[in-house]
Amino acid sequence: MVEQAVIDKLKERVEEERDNIITFLREICAIPSMESQIKECGERVADEMRKLGFEEIWWDKMGNIVGKIGDGDKVLLYDSHIDTVGIGDPDEWDWDPFEGKIEDGILFARGACDEKGSTPGMIYGLAIAKELGLLDGVTAYYFGNMEEWNDGQAPHAFVQTEGIKPDFVVIGEPTKMQIYRGHKGRVEFKVVAKGKSAHAASNFLGDNAIYKLLPIIDRLSKIEPELGDHEFLGHGRITVTDMDVKTPSINAVPDEATIYIDRRITFGETPEAELQRIKDVIGERDDITAEILVYDEPSYTGFVFPLDKIYPAWAYDESDAVVQAGVEAGKTLYGEIGTGKWDFSTNGIYWAGKAGIPSIGFAPGDEIHAHTVLDQVPLEDVVKSTEWYALFPAILMNAIND
Repeated sequence: MVEQAVIDKLKERVEEERDNIITFLREICAIPSMESQIKECGERVADEMRKLGFEEIWWDKMGNIVGKIGDGDKVLLYDSHIDTVGIGDPDEWDWDPFEGKIEDGILFARGACDEKGSTPGMIYGLAIAKELGLLDGVTAYYFGNMEEWNDGQAPHAFVQTEGIKPDFVVIGEPTKMQIYRGHKGRVEFKVVAKGKSAHAASNFLGDNAIYKLLPIIDRLSKIEPELGDHEFLGHGRITVTDMDVKTPSINAVPDEATIYIDRRITFGETPEAELQRIKDVIGERDDITAEILVYDEPSYTGFVFPLDKIYPAWAYDESDAVVQAGVEAGKTLYGEIGTGKWDFSTNGIYWAGKAGIPSIGFAPGDEIHAHTVLDQVPLEDVVKSTEWYALFPAILMNAIND
């Protein structure tokens, strides 16, 4: 049990840092970090960790920024990706997406919701926790990483190359200040159709690869009712998301066409079975193939960590110790706090889905604003979340030691 005097001091310290927390958030949002180019933003984050007394700060091999604070036996990691998607059409924004604007207590800027909004609270929270003795028994890491283009890759590479495997993880994707405890998984496929090129004026001499995919696309668009369902994670989803065509010219019959498929999976659905489902739609033919995609793009440091694009579903029961520790921290600070799940995917697909590390999510913001020109986060929640990030290590240690 954390004494009320400590809680009161924690809230006092967070309030004292209010302006610094908000300024820090605005400054990291002002630094573009699209296409996984997080170096400059990571340097700004490193400066703040130095100022706040983190004992070790370094870049991992992939190019993610890491800070260590505390020296206990249990290892707790706070995961916040500091890359963002692009801004799309600049004319769609009514304000500078990086400078942003504050209106009615809400910061509107690229990355404010997804997910730079959790970084200040995590870093300031851990520093204040150390100051107030709330990190006793804990070694904590802040992990500012690349996630947008291949979720789960950064933590997988971190564990494998740095040799640090946390005992618990908190994911800073937006949760509306609730405790999130899972989400659906994902598998990405491609289907390639081979045809025969010919001049469009003599199209009967060719074999149009695009046309071969049309009945497959149509069937996939209607297959969703047949997919799996789960009472917490929800129904499986399947979407044809992109298409590439190879053709000698726009006046020729294309000789190759590729579609890309995003398949959101629930418990009980496997990558192998879903690949077979797509193959069954294709049928027995040698001119169309299907396979699971592989991500092997180098990071900005040149680091390559090839992975099949398989992202497992994961979820914890509401009664699980790490979930209840998150709820208890929120209840202590704010009163009742709910639990939920993300609709989108997070680094939890590695932490919990592949590595089996107890993980939860907590952060300000609502995922409905992610990747939109209304990217936003309530600044009051950014400040209040700092209290939770500071208190959670002590509540967690109490829970696992009871």
